[in-house]
Formats: sequence, C-alpha cells, structure tokens
Amino acid sequence: MKGFVIGVAVLLALLAGYFAIVLNWNYSSGERAGWVQQFSNRGWVCKTWEGELALVSLPGSTVEKFHFTVRDDAVAAKINQAMGHRVTLHYEQKVGLPTSCFGETRFFVDGVTAMAELPLAPGIVVPAAPGQPAPAAPGASAVPATPVVQPAPAATPAAPAASAASKP
Repeated sequence: MKGFVIGVAVLLALLAGYFAIVLNWNYSSGERAGWVQQFSNRGWVCKTWEGELALVSLPGSTVEKFHFTVRDDAVAAKINQAMGHRVTLHYEQKVGLPTSCFGETRFFVDGVTAMAELPLAPGIVVPAAPGQPAPAAPGASAVPATPVVQPAPAATPAAPAASAASKP
C-alpha cells in the first residue's frame, strides 16, 4: 500500500510538472494583423474566449482566417471594444495541451493593439480604431466613422451623335 501511495504521488508530481512546463513554454510567438470578425465566450465547463481574425494582405484577395483563444478577461474586453476595426494581436503558440479545456486553438492571444486607419483603395478608407485619432483626409476636415466609398468623377457629356444623312 505504501508503494502505491508513493507511485500516485510521483505520478501527480510528474503531471503537475508537465502542465507547468507546457503552460509556461511557447513553441512560437508573434503578431497577426487584421479585423476580428468573430469573438465569443465558449465552453461547457471551461469557458474560454474564442475568436477569428480575418487577415487580408491585398484588397480583393482571398481572406485567410486566424483562429485564436484568449484566457485573460482584460484582453478579451479590449478585443470586444475593437471589433470591426483593424487590430494587431500578439499571440503565443502552445503545443502539448491535452484537452480543449485550456482553449480550442493552440494560439493564445495575450495582447491587442488597435491600428490607425488603413486606405484600402483610392476613395475607400477604413476608419481609425477606438481611442486613436483619425487623420484628416486631403481636402476634408475629418474622416467619417464608417467606411466611405467616394463616387468617381463624372464623365464629361458626350457630343450628340451626328444625324444620319437625309434620304433623297
């Protein structure tokens, strides 16, 4: 019986050591920029914030999605505040977590930075993120709070077509 108790204690100590290493060691870390298009608090027993960041490299290109997990409620509140605006998310990739109780993805976001406005194309502007001043557009006093599509300049009217020659 004494050997069994020692074996269980050693097993629990090894398991605790494994979790301490896996939770504090990062396989990789980095940043991704884009627009948070989905963010929710999910889970049956272990609630975590799960989100989806739309990464767009060039206007008109296919959207790549970055799925991420947030465990800190303060970071989740900042992301909720910046929904619909361009952000940069700092993440750490964890490898070896045995269950989804820690999060549904391997990418754990621990920081968020709201980005300034981004011109997508001539005449199309994405507004500045909350808390950042919007730079003035050339010839305008301020940028509206919603994306704006400016109409193309009107073409000059064409000269009337010459009338057909009269028939004899």
